[in-house]
Parts: sequence; C-alpha cells; structure tokens
Amino acid sequence: MSRIGQVIRRAGKYILHGVPVNNITASIQVSQPERCFDGKHIIVTGGGRGLGYAIAKKLHSGGAKVLISGRDEKTLRQSAEEIGCNWLQLDVQNVEHFPTFITKAEEILGGLDCLVNNAGISLHESSFLDVTPDGFDRQFNTNLRGAFFLTQQFISFIERRGQDGGVVLFISSETGDTVDLRPYGLSKAAVNSLVQGLAHAYASRNIRINAVAPGVTATDMTGVKSDNLYYSDSTINRAYLPEEMAEVACFLLSDLSGCVSGQIITCNNAKTVNARWKK
Repeated sequence: MSRIGQVIRRAGKYILHGVPVNNITASIQVSQPERCFDGKHIIVTGGGRGLGYAIAKKLHSGGAKVLISGRDEKTLRQSAEEIGCNWLQLDVQNVEHFPTFITKAEEILGGLDCLVNNAGISLHESSFLDVTPDGFDRQFNTNLRGAFFLTQQFISFIERRGQDGGVVLFISSETGDTVDLRPYGLSKAAVNSLVQGLAHAYASRNIRINAVAPGVTATDMTGVKSDNLYYSDSTINRAYLPEEMAEVACFLLSDLSGCVSGQIITCNNAKTVNARWKK
C-alpha cells in the first residue's frame, strides 16, 4: 500500500462542536497498481465521470481492458482518452439495446469477465409529496431496471460461452440501508436485495455478485465538490472522494475477494449503523 500524504480540501470556515473549522482533510490510502487485472475484460456503466470514472481508471491501471459506457458521447470520448480505455454509448434505460451492446462490448474488448453497474440518477426530491410518476420511473428504470436487465444479458453471455465464472458489481448507496420515501433510496434498497438473490443463485457457477454502497461522495450527482469536502451530516464531517470508493470496488472485482459474494459493503464510517444509543 502507498500512502497519499494528506489530501487537503478547503472547506471554508464552519463551526463544528463550537470550534471554527478552516480545513477538512481526507487522509486516504490507495493500493499500488500490481497488474492484478491483467487479462480481465470489464464494462463500467456510467464510466464517463464521477465514481465510474475513478473505478475505470483504477481498473485500467491494474492491467484490465476497460470499456466505459454512458449517454453523453462527448464525455465518454474525453474520459476514455484520459484513461486510455474504450467507450461505447449506452442509455441503460433502453434495455432493448442490451443484447447488441454486450455483443459489441465483447468484440471491442476481446472478452467479458466483469460488469460494473454504476450508472445511476437521483432527482433529490425534497419530500414524498414532490415525487412525480415520471421522476419515479426515470430513477427506477436507471438504478434498478437497467442494472437488472444488463446483468441478465451479462450472465447469459457468460453461460453461453461456458466461461468459468464472472463478477458483477453494483453501485448501491447508503440510502439502501435505511427506510426511505423517495425513489432513489427505494431503488437502492431493491438493488441490495437483488445482489443477494443473484449471489445465492449463481454461487455454484462461480459468478460472484457484490455491491459497494457509498456514503455521500464528491460527484456531479451529489453536488459536493472535491475541493470542499465539508459535510456535516456525516460521522467524520466530510464527504468522500471517488478514489476511496474505487479502492473498495476494485477489491471486490479482483480475484483477491474470491470468497466474497452476496455482500453489500457500506462505505460511510458507520453512519447508517443502527446503534441503540444513537442520538
């Protein structure tokens, strides 16, 4: 492991427990690329930015052949060039395109071993009464329906080819650990159930299915910026960096976690732990 010193993020001046806070720091560690993904062929949906981008970059540095997908061609082209990976346009709400997408992805990569279901949206409704049928459908179609049917196509491909196993990783959310009134959290709770159901069903076929459930992370979706990580609704008073989540994601995708399946790893420093003494 190599230590990235201290990544200091300016957070302005806040009052924390009565004490002025000028800086919020994130002291993180990242593993050295050790080519542990050599020979792996991996799809990352929503890989043009945010967490998907960080995961794709980490996988590529570890030797994987990576294909990122997303809706915006310009973003995909730019991100793929920066990472050094492949790209293919896909809107995960359009499930009818999935068979063709999987076929093209396999042709581009020369194989398929892992799928990362990262694409997701949140409309951040302020209350239950603000949820609309269209907003509900958009979030469920992206976060759950799209991931469900793309995984179905991926597993079908693995079984048709007679491959010795594969790995699927879902990006869930800490909201999936708790009750919710809004579509985003409800869709992520359903994702968690799907992960465990699939893991049990396909364990004997050496297909591992897990999920990472991040706390609030500095991405476009959350609106938190990496140069200002202060976040009061957190056990450590800051949001997370995409690179932190990518470390956990890549461990679950690697052969190092060969005995792990059906797990949802919540990465939020115990924020959603249901402790009886919790205030």
